Amino acid sequence: MSRRSFWGALAAVVVVLFAGYFTKQNWMPAARERLLAWLGAPVSAEKATDHPTEEDSHAGHDHAGHSNANSIEISKQAQENIGLKLGKVELSTYRRSVAIPGIIVERPGRSSQAITAPLTGIVTRIYHSQGEAVLAGQKLYDLQLTHEELVQGQGDFLRVAEELDVIENEIKRLQRIAVDGGIPGRQVLERQYERQNKQAVLRAQHQALLLHGLTEEQVKRILETRTLLRELTVSVPEDSGDGGEPKKQGGNKQSPDNVYEIQELRVTKGQSVAAGETLAILTDHESLLIEGNAFDKDIKSINKAVESNWPITAVLETDGAAPEKISDLKILFVAGTVDPEARTFRFYVDLSNKLIRDIVNADGKRYVSWRFKPGQRVQLSVPADEWTGRIVLPVDAVAQDGVETYVFSPNGDHFDRRSVHVEFRDRFSAVIANDGSIFPGDVVAVTGAQQMQLALKNKAGGGIDPHAGHNH
Repeated sequence: MSRRSFWGALAAVVVVLFAGYFTKQNWMPAARERLLAWLGAPVSAEKATDHPTEEDSHAGHDHAGHSNANSIEISKQAQENIGLKLGKVELSTYRRSVAIPGIIVERPGRSSQAITAPLTGIVTRIYHSQGEAVLAGQKLYDLQLTHEELVQGQGDFLRVAEELDVIENEIKRLQRIAVDGGIPGRQVLERQYERQNKQAVLRAQHQALLLHGLTEEQVKRILETRTLLRELTVSVPEDSGDGGEPKKQGGNKQSPDNVYEIQELRVTKGQSVAAGETLAILTDHESLLIEGNAFDKDIKSINKAVESNWPITAVLETDGAAPEKISDLKILFVAGTVDPEARTFRFYVDLSNKLIRDIVNADGKRYVSWRFKPGQRVQLSVPADEWTGRIVLPVDAVAQDGVETYVFSPNGDHFDRRSVHVEFRDRFSAVIANDGSIFPGDVVAVTGAQQMQLALKNKAGGGIDPHAGHNH
């Protein structure tokens, strides 16, 4: 072989070796597989180790992490645990409110009533105890009258009434005699004039007894029985509403009887009391007021709420439960002065009360309890601005995660997380911008959003990572 042929063959061998080396991933596995098959050795393990497939090259990667990064499945039990509720997205009007502290108070001149002794006397009987509920007309006290002027007045009244009876009988007798001509008619006229005089005295004494505190019925009874009034019964006055007009029974569905409570008893049995002395304090808490204490900066908002007739919401704190909201309240009036020390001014909101307990025990004693009581603290939400065409959801429908806010909408057996822009939120509501992130008519979870957000983060290993589940 010539030298030139030798070097040419050597160059060809080198080229083949280089080509084989750089293409070994294509021919070496097949050659090795044939050799192992000729020798009778298994090839599955070697194949898996030396020539991973496209599927094997992604082993350990969780592609579901991409598709489920914003979706979570909530079991039925978990939904019940978080109290999950769904609601439809709707456009509505939202009124931004300012929070003002308030306190429930009685209505001056209406909620409390003092029961006074009409006459001087001694308390001989007390019919009810403190805390009981009583109705109009029920007896409260018996008084043994000791007022000297009243005793004298009754005696004079009864004496004149007896004298008037004598004169009446005399006139009848003289009229029969005068008809026969036995006496002149002048004597009959004199007796008639005397009767008119006694009737005038009787009317004056009648009015005097009324001024002493007796009723028309009691004065009438003195005339009918011709006996002096020795005892006096003090009863619950008739129910009275605005303007002194009697209240209609059944005006409050929760309180058909318009009951009074005996808030305070101020006398004991055997005690001597003077005319006008307070015997008891009765309360009627069917209608109360909320007194708001606002600062100067809130005057504009309150006046605007009054002018616009916007409803007021009162928030009452409760033990171990969500705050209770009292909606659709109205501002009754605004005080005309400002407290010079606290620099606050007062305004008053009308509050209708309701009975939560009405029982009669074995002794026939009745006890009631009202939902709202004077002295309870509340927080008043007074509307300041009005926003129209907004998506308003309960605050529990929005989850917060750093600078992001989300809502969750059902999708089959999963809930999809959707990012939204919250324009404003308070203790109860969140105003969502109508920017296309959610649309009117969509269904979202109105409770439990924050719990679902935490569950979604836990599912991703503590944070929402776009490469969650991959093992590089």
